[in-house]
Amino acid sequence: MKMQTNDKVLMIIPAYNEAGSIEKVISELKDDYPQYDYVVVTDGSTDGTDRICMENGYNHVRLSANLGLTGCFQTGMKYAYRYGYPYAVQFDGDGQHRPEFIEAMKTKMDEGYDIVMGSRFIMEDGSMKGMRALGSRLIKMAIKLTTGTLVTDPTCGLRMYNQKMIDIFANRLNYAPEPDTISYLIKNGARVAEVPVKVAERESGQSYLKPLNAIKYMLRMLVSIVVIQNFREKG
Repeated sequence: MKMQTNDKVLMIIPAYNEAGSIEKVISELKDDYPQYDYVVVTDGSTDGTDRICMENGYNHVRLSANLGLTGCFQTGMKYAYRYGYPYAVQFDGDGQHRPEFIEAMKTKMDEGYDIVMGSRFIMEDGSMKGMRALGSRLIKMAIKLTTGTLVTDPTCGLRMYNQKMIDIFANRLNYAPEPDTISYLIKNGARVAEVPVKVAERESGQSYLKPLNAIKYMLRMLVSIVVIQNFREKG
């Protein structure tokens, strides 16, 4: 498909049961950051998130079943590819990600990077503690060891992708937007940079990464980065 040319940023907002926060998130984008386009991907929500999006006329794609972050994010990337966006941002629907950092990410990307990630550690705001902070540091070390690239905050979900990465995620890569995939893309030549960001507290709901899940997540990422990626086919 022929890609369109524009300078627009698309905010891809995966939303699973975010009825308590999605209105505030979208209202802020529409009122204060109208220069950015957005699409909410409602991932089989059961709490009325779909209804809220329809009643308010939000630009959204409804998934009838819960596909998880991988399928949800890929749907958003397919949307970005279809409409020719040169920039796509992975942006949480729970109110934690802050849109005021998007312009700095775009500026950095325009220096020639494929992926620009937000880093909470550059500003040292102390937003991560305990097992999650330990896990992030171990994953950072694993990525450095296997790729030679330092990513100070590999678990931060606020990320911007260029048109090349949009094409890869939309059409050629069925992997989750997780640290091990970032590591895989670096090994395949992707240029990655970071900009300092801060995150807010969740507007509602609970994080999936409770202590036990955080440990499982950390171990899964480490095994994937250090071992499994050696058997992944080169992109």
